[in-house]
Amino acid sequence: MSQSGATVSQDCITAFNELKLNKKYKYIIYKLSDDFKEIVVEEASDDKEWDSFREKLINATTKNKNGAMGKGPRYAIYDFEYSLASGDGIRNKITFLAWSPDDAGIQPKMIYASSKEALKRSLTGIAVELQANDSDDIEYDSILKTVSKGLAA
Repeated sequence: MSQSGATVSQDCITAFNELKLNKKYKYIIYKLSDDFKEIVVEEASDDKEWDSFREKLINATTKNKNGAMGKGPRYAIYDFEYSLASGDGIRNKITFLAWSPDDAGIQPKMIYASSKEALKRSLTGIAVELQANDSDDIEYDSILKTVSKGLAA
């Protein structure tokens, strides 16, 4: 259980293992349920197009305690695959992305921040963790540079 009291749905772990072991998905987007009690899978996809993944994060919405919709934080797992510039082959890094846009509501941002560790502890095999707060933070090239430690071609 997280500091916020939110639990991690078994579906979150199952989808992660499908991505990690079976390469069934390219990414998974997680969200907190509307009552903020459970972390659930919002979407698991095999779509390899980074821009469509990025758009889903940027356009994510959540309800605040008054029921009003606004920009929403999310957690995501992305299976980065890249070629080494040295020509030594292809690498994969399973990356955990905590998306918390600056213009999201304070309450959702606080609950997401206090629930993150519970999800991360449930997912064994994360290679890289990134925090993103605006759309520039989730540009493919900048994330790839971080994930590959500058070694990608």
